[in-house]
Order: sequence, then C-alpha cells, then structure tokens
Amino acid sequence: MIQLAADGPQSPLLPVWPEIVIGLICIGVVYLAFHKKLLPAINKALDERREAIEGGMEKAEAVQAEARQTLEEYRAQLADARRDASRLRQEAQEQGATLIAEMREEGQRQREEIIAAGHAQISAERQQAAEALRQDVGKIATDLAGRLVGESLEDHARQSRTIDRFLDDLEEKAEAGR
Repeated sequence: MIQLAADGPQSPLLPVWPEIVIGLICIGVVYLAFHKKLLPAINKALDERREAIEGGMEKAEAVQAEARQTLEEYRAQLADARRDASRLRQEAQEQGATLIAEMREEGQRQREEIIAAGHAQISAERQQAAEALRQDVGKIATDLAGRLVGESLEDHARQSRTIDRFLDDLEEKAEAGR
C-alpha cells in the first residue's frame, strides 16, 4: 500500500491500519456471503443427509423387525408342521398295526374255516366210503354165504338185516380191540 514518507520506516511487527480495515471488510463480506448463501445450503444438505441416514436406519430397523417376525412365524409354522408330521406318522403306524392285526385275525379265521371244511369233507367222504364199503362187503358176504349155504339169499330185506348185523358185530369187535 501507500506509505507516507513522513511516517518513517514502518516496523514489520506493527500492522498497517488501512490493510487491517480492508482485510476486515473483506472477511466481513466473505462471512456474510458464507452465512447467507453457503451456510444454509450446507446445513440443508447436512440435514437431508442426516434425515436420509436416520430414515435409512429406521427403515433398516423396521425391515429387521419384520424379518425377525417373519422368522418367528416361519419357526412356528415349521414346529407345527413337524408336530403334524409326527402325529401323522404315529397315526399311520397305529393304523398299520391295526391293519396287520385285522389281517392276521382274518387269515386265522379263514384258515380255521378251511380246516373245518376239510374235516367236514373228510368226514362226509369217510361216511360215503364206509357206506359204499358196507354195501360192497354186504353183497360179497351175501354171495359168499349163499354159496356156503347152497341156497339163494336173494330176499333183500333179509339180506340187509344180515349184512347190518354182521357189520355191527365187526365194528363192536374193532372198538373192543382198541
């Protein structure tokens, strides 16, 4: 700046007042411009950023809470499904055991029916065989007796009585021998 010669040499430690005043005015202008224009824009950007961060955190917390709730619901559904599966498995085992028992009973009943039918058939065939044998033995015995006696034993009623008496005697002897 401009220095007056009358003032003498200026000390480097002492400031020049016109420079200080001009510096203060410039700082004031910069401060006012900064305070009026830049500071509100910076504060607005910072507020928006803070709101975005806080909103993001709130959203993240909400999403996390929803995820926890969904996880708990999933776990509850999974536990219910496991209980249902266990119950169904138990019911199936019980039904299987009941079905096996019923099938065994049915098989036993059918086996007993088959055995009873077989015994009845054997008894009927034995009786038929005994009757056929009785008739055959009776006829042979009558023929043999007729040959021995020398006369005909053709009278059917007499022949039947003789045969029956003969066979009854044989049965009595057989039972006594046992």
